[in-house]
Amino acid sequence: MSRPIWSRLNPFGPKDPQVAVVRLHGPIGGNAAFRQGLSIDSLEEPLRAAFESRRTTAVALSINSPGGSPVQSDLIKTRIESLAREFDKPVTAFTEDLCASGGYWIAQGADEIIAHPSSIVGSIGVITASFGMQDAIAKLGIERRVHTKGTSKGMLDPFQPEKPADLAHLDSLQQDLYDSFKDLVRRRRGAKLKGDDEELFSGAVWTGTRALEKGLVDGLGELRSVMRERYGEDVRFRRYGPKRSLWQRLRRGTDFSGPAGEAPSLAHSLIAAIEERLLWNRFGL
Repeated sequence: MSRPIWSRLNPFGPKDPQVAVVRLHGPIGGNAAFRQGLSIDSLEEPLRAAFESRRTTAVALSINSPGGSPVQSDLIKTRIESLAREFDKPVTAFTEDLCASGGYWIAQGADEIIAHPSSIVGSIGVITASFGMQDAIAKLGIERRVHTKGTSKGMLDPFQPEKPADLAHLDSLQQDLYDSFKDLVRRRRGAKLKGDDEELFSGAVWTGTRALEKGLVDGLGELRSVMRERYGEDVRFRRYGPKRSLWQRLRRGTDFSGPAGEAPSLAHSLIAAIEERLLWNRFGL
């Protein structure tokens, strides 16, 4: 039952419960060409503000991400866990369109994961993608010049043929990351997991409904509905997320800042945009 209006207006009376909603939307890593990538640097301030507010009853993570950097994924997850312990507040992760790969990694930092029935969830695996352009530049009469110190410094250069030694080293790196991902999910999901490792850790994705059957999530629902069921119809929602400058907002999130504050070339921006689009397109979104 809702509290009367006079009670709500009384600054000394009981307060309505408040859920801090932290938006984790987009690829994980550095800056992409047309939006701010999720990183521990961009999320440190909004995460702390969400947890430390005295009005915050619980924290909800709104996740819509195709993944990205495993390092940033783990840093964000670890920070969420640390803040939850520091401020003793429950954390629930909610999936939207996509909670895949690094997005699902971050979700492990929550006490529970609630998926929309039609969400795409999973992709527990590691992928490295590149292009082989050595034949293309040869046809154009372009000579590639690379000077390095260290035999592996130019490893997997897309303008040179692949080398067996480089591929073996890449496989070793991927295996380490893959093992870390699997260990994390086993540790967090435990006996809830249903199915064999070959299926669960194949890199496949499922709808939220199927993910629940496999123990990858804890329930089905939508953020506002679930939180209202738990904390009452008077629960308030306050949104937190990475801040953008006025120029970025006017440009709908376009970010042209490059390494060390340098502006990237048009080619750099185009490649970054393509890479971001490919992350989403892997899941048909």
